[in-house]
Amino acid sequence: MSEQTPVQIVKDAYAAFSRNDIESIINLMADDVSWYLPGPPKIVPFVGRRKGKTEVNRFFSTLTDVQDVERFEPQEFIAQGDKVVALGNYQWRVKATARTYESEFAHVFTVRMGKIVAFHEYFDTAAAINAFGTSTQTATA
Repeated sequence: MSEQTPVQIVKDAYAAFSRNDIESIINLMADDVSWYLPGPPKIVPFVGRRKGKTEVNRFFSTLTDVQDVERFEPQEFIAQGDKVVALGNYQWRVKATARTYESEFAHVFTVRMGKIVAFHEYFDTAAAINAFGTSTQTATA
């Protein structure tokens, strides 16, 4: 069996996410994976820094506890060395407020020795804050 490319590993993670197969995503990660989404965790509960599979598993649990995905579309993959950047867009519905937000995203993965070792997401944090109901600013996509 040949070793998977970093792009294929990232695509496999997205495919597992679309099936709500979090265990398969976690299995694609290094034990000490670093995971980061910017934003205020007191407002948007799933953002912040996490380290290790257990904390990333909690991230996915919190994500699905507080919002539902309405659209999630990775559209382009750019790879160089051990980095894979996925560009796309999504729309989420916040369960507590029933508000939706949408954003384009850039997901930056670092893949080494067949495992995801780091993840950093860039997205419209103001839209998420607004949807969680703690800002009077209008969310824009």
